[in-house]
Amino acid sequence: MPGSTPWHDDERFWQDFKASLFSEASRQQAADKTGPLVELLGLEPGSAVLDLCCGAGRYATELAGRGFRVTGVDRTSSYLDEARQRAEEAGLDLELVLADMREFVRPYRFDACINMYSSFGYFEDQDQDRQVARNVFESLKPGGRFVIETMSRENLFHIFQARGWEEQEDGTLVFQEREPTDDWSWLSQRWIVIKDSERAEYKVWMRIYSAAELVGLLAEAGFEKVGIYGSVRGDPYNKDTSHLTVVVRRPAGKDG
Repeated sequence: MPGSTPWHDDERFWQDFKASLFSEASRQQAADKTGPLVELLGLEPGSAVLDLCCGAGRYATELAGRGFRVTGVDRTSSYLDEARQRAEEAGLDLELVLADMREFVRPYRFDACINMYSSFGYFEDQDQDRQVARNVFESLKPGGRFVIETMSRENLFHIFQARGWEEQEDGTLVFQEREPTDDWSWLSQRWIVIKDSERAEYKVWMRIYSAAELVGLLAEAGFEKVGIYGSVRGDPYNKDTSHLTVVVRRPAGKDG
């Protein structure tokens, strides 16, 4: 279970895994998925979009490049610096905000919100997940849609490996040990990073929702379900999909 220092608040963690999280391959993947994501959200030209946990701006810059008014929010300043540089180089108008997703809220401001790349479920206290959902609900205009793309319990059942390793683009080696606990609702992990003969170790954890549980949590915040998919392209959600994509909507005329 989690220790006293949350991994998601450790700047060293985000720097050590930057090359893996924001590789050129992941950027290309985001570019390929942006068109289907726009269709899934039903976005009209010029719509206001919140990219919650935007990181280095993979989706934020793609959406801004298509003419949407994008606000990217992340808690890691160096990621936002990179996103800002890429936006400036491309001549894009992109707002970037340094904030914790448990605290960021702008009532009735956005037509849609996206939360991609398994960026939901970090917190030991599940009420903090509920707070994030309420913040998004309040930040959306009536009728606005919220998309979460994440790993689900159903996915994990089929692809789970107790150990593994990878080499990042910058040559960093990452070794991982994983243990599902609490009836497969919690994934505790030990990540060892080796770079330039230096070693760092992190305890990483995430809450793993089933599709029904995640939809239920969002319903508590006031959302209504639009659909459950295996990808942003609207593929069926089944045992062969690698991720869960949940689409919910703030009901039209809903004032909270």
